Amino acid sequence: MLPEFVWDASVLEGNPFTFPEVQTLLDGVTVGGRKVSDQEQVLNLAEASKMLIAMVKGGQFSLSKPVFAELNGIVARKEALEWGVFRGEGEETNYTPDVGLGEHGRYAPLPTLPGAPELNLAFREGVDTLQGCEPFERATAFFLFGALQQFFFDGNKRTSRLMMNGVLMSHGIDAISVPAAKAQEFNEKMVRFYLAKDGTEMMLFLAGCHPDATSILSPAGAGRHCISSSSPGIAMGMGG
Repeated sequence: MLPEFVWDASVLEGNPFTFPEVQTLLDGVTVGGRKVSDQEQVLNLAEASKMLIAMVKGGQFSLSKPVFAELNGIVARKEALEWGVFRGEGEETNYTPDVGLGEHGRYAPLPTLPGAPELNLAFREGVDTLQGCEPFERATAFFLFGALQQFFFDGNKRTSRLMMNGVLMSHGIDAISVPAAKAQEFNEKMVRFYLAKDGTEMMLFLAGCHPDATSILSPAGAGRHCISSSSPGIAMGMGG
């Protein structure tokens, strides 16, 4: 299912490659008439997905900064200002990217500072809090955590979705792929998440995209919730 996962992820980024074109590219054949940058984005997504699978199979995946950074180093390669390092840990120590929210303006994450002290603290506190969650909640919450804090200059949502799926697969749970047909719904819900910093709607949406959505969303499959606005690490790590 790699071509489907890669295509779904690329559509969420506004990449114009069609599903047959992604299949062709992953078969090692170039596609005429497409920008090199769009082609590289697809190939990076495929390579990062393969790396994730290898990590999980080899027991090397963990919800950790080194793994997070390594995957971003592939996902955002040649696309971001810098890749594979938290904002402020490379040569650029001043520029702070923001997220466009359309008519709602822009969302500004923590500022980029030399050495990324605030981002590192947010990451440690956030991950510490998430370790107490059951796997599905930990996985989906980490995606939102990474998207909210914007640890990297680019590729935050893509990298955070890979981390989400790493957590799931490490616990024998199928990965989540947001279908290309739901790209608009995904983007609309993400805007509301950035505005309200309440992950409930997005976590339910992600659960609904899972192959076992019916059992996951049932009362018996919901499990114990561990995330609240009063949880340690949430105020800085998860955004409130």
